[in-house]
Amino acid sequence: MMMKTYNKLYEKLYSEENLISAFKKARKGKSKRDYIINFESNLNKNLKLLQRELKLKTYKPQNLKKFIIRDPKTRTIHASLFRDRIIHHAIINLIQPIYEKIFIYDSFASRKFKGTHLAVERFKYFINKVSSNGKKIKKPFSNNSITGYVFKADIKHYFDTIDHKILIHILRKKIKDEDFIGLIQIVLDNFETSEKGLPLGNYTSQFFANVYLNNLDYFIKHRLHAKYYIRYVDDFVILHKDKKVLLEFRNKIEKYLKSLKLELHTEKSKIYPLRNGITFLGYRIFYHYKLLRKRNINYFLRQFEKKVNLYRCGLIERKDLEGFLQGWFGYSKFANTYNFRKNIEKIMNRNI
Repeated sequence: MMMKTYNKLYEKLYSEENLISAFKKARKGKSKRDYIINFESNLNKNLKLLQRELKLKTYKPQNLKKFIIRDPKTRTIHASLFRDRIIHHAIINLIQPIYEKIFIYDSFASRKFKGTHLAVERFKYFINKVSSNGKKIKKPFSNNSITGYVFKADIKHYFDTIDHKILIHILRKKIKDEDFIGLIQIVLDNFETSEKGLPLGNYTSQFFANVYLNNLDYFIKHRLHAKYYIRYVDDFVILHKDKKVLLEFRNKIEKYLKSLKLELHTEKSKIYPLRNGITFLGYRIFYHYKLLRKRNINYFLRQFEKKVNLYRCGLIERKDLEGFLQGWFGYSKFANTYNFRKNIEKIMNRNI
């Protein structure tokens, strides 16, 4: 069977319809920021200029702005100018529908109707399957002492080591429009290194990270026949009843990753018994319940204290503090945190 390919994408990319759509997506959630207000004040003129640059192939992105965030892990973020973010969305508008058709079901990052919560629920479902509905080990030490194992893996310095030539080669298998590929190459080259690495902060980076590992998904699902596999960006898990099978999977995956110029993070890629509880996507997951990671709780408490102090000094409004709590509660409610959340609410009501 021949793989379906796509051409004549470039003209669609700089169409007025696509650029307006891309602008709206790039603006979403940030409409009150000065740089967006300025851009929108001459929207037609600014989009026409972008369209002209794309049509004449004179478009060149501005240098990325570099800064550090800690949430709680320290990460280096590279932010694009707003007009360049519109180009990123314009690109993804056209290729996301192409790749959505071939992404496996159990790839959960940066996709509509997916995300961390559904990935965790899928993980819980797989635990149930692998453990034969919670079958206990011979000498159980608690109700969570179930059978089965998980290979929990992480790719070492993933975003920093993605090879541009390999990524372009992968994209060319589906996209047969060299002008479109050329624009993607321009976006990739607008980084500190022009041969490898994707900048955290670019909308395109999350999507290309999924594309880059799509072949790994197929290798694990169809060559290794791993039934219980989930990937979230470069974090992935494989569950199985037999530890030896997972050891074989690990060895074969390590060899396959060499073709992508990637390697597993040795300290973060290990096989664990399910009975011990598994840390995955911010939760520690047991058969009967889920907990938040202590690191995440400690980070929240530090941020909560900062927000409270800012409020007491009159630097933020109560609604800002409440909005912060609502966001965190939305995340934490998916774990067994009822008592913890009630205690935080009591502190709010008593002291603020």
